[in-house]
Amino acid sequence: MHDGTVLGFEFGTRRIGVAVGESMLRSARPLTTIAAEANAARFEAIAKLIAEWQPRCLVVGLPLALDGSEHEMSARCRRFANQLHGRFGLPVELADERLTSTAAESALRDAGRDPRRDKQAVDAAAAAIILQSYFDRSPHGETPRRV
Repeated sequence: MHDGTVLGFEFGTRRIGVAVGESMLRSARPLTTIAAEANAARFEAIAKLIAEWQPRCLVVGLPLALDGSEHEMSARCRRFANQLHGRFGLPVELADERLTSTAAESALRDAGRDPRRDKQAVDAAAAAIILQSYFDRSPHGETPRRV
């Protein structure tokens, strides 16, 4: 695990949820959702976040089937992770994101919010769950998947 600030991403074809966390504190929180579909606008928004937060590492959620196998969206997320690494020169690690959207929706409902009406909040919350699981797993010897 890299010391310092870490940005986490929940990649989607319509939106990208973003979370921020601090590896020393081992805590993550939702930050924002990038609601652009065009790559140029997405990477411009990500560049601004990287300039503002100065992360040491980026974590991208890797969607897997319940049996752990990869599918079409897994390949798209890997491509996104590779693009992040290539554009920004930061280490990028992949984290299992199975059921994070479901957990994020449940957390929003518990907070009295309607996840069907606030998809952007779901995406940012899912990114925070991905990043938190990365923090929770890393100190126990599990090697994160690198891009």
